[in-house]
Amino acid sequence: MEFLIILFAKVVEVSLSTVRTVFISKGMKGYSSLIAFIEVLIWLKVVSVVLIGISENPANMVAYAIGFAIGNYIGIWLESKLAIGLITIQVIVDESVGQELADYLRSHNVAVTVMHGKGRDTNRSILILHLKRKIKDKVIAEIDKKVEKALITSSDVKVIHGGYGLLRK
Repeated sequence: MEFLIILFAKVVEVSLSTVRTVFISKGMKGYSSLIAFIEVLIWLKVVSVVLIGISENPANMVAYAIGFAIGNYIGIWLESKLAIGLITIQVIVDESVGQELADYLRSHNVAVTVMHGKGRDTNRSILILHLKRKIKDKVIAEIDKKVEKALITSSDVKVIHGGYGLLRK
């Protein structure tokens, strides 16, 4: 039973740690501090149990290690589901469809900036989209539905000032 308790506690602790790290990178000081407090309480209890009984029950070390690994996986999964923050997506398409795609995305309340570029053989439209991470998959699906052969890249961003539809009121 102790094995399972250590395993579960370590999974929770490391999952919280992963989410806390993301919150720190997003500048969310309050949530990060609260999570850190809970995380350290769990860590202290788990480490004390593992270290005190290490010679009597070395399997607890295995539970600790397995919990650490699973916690990383779950923490990353959880962070992707929370999808906190903003993302910039660049969409590079043939110039003949660029403006139409931009207008379509704008009609769906997506902020779009259009730039013009030169590819090896043809002119290109470069669409820069700034949006909340929660709607990323939906927007990419819309782009795929409208345009074949779009090159799509993304970057996590932190807005310094301004932006259409991105700031809290």
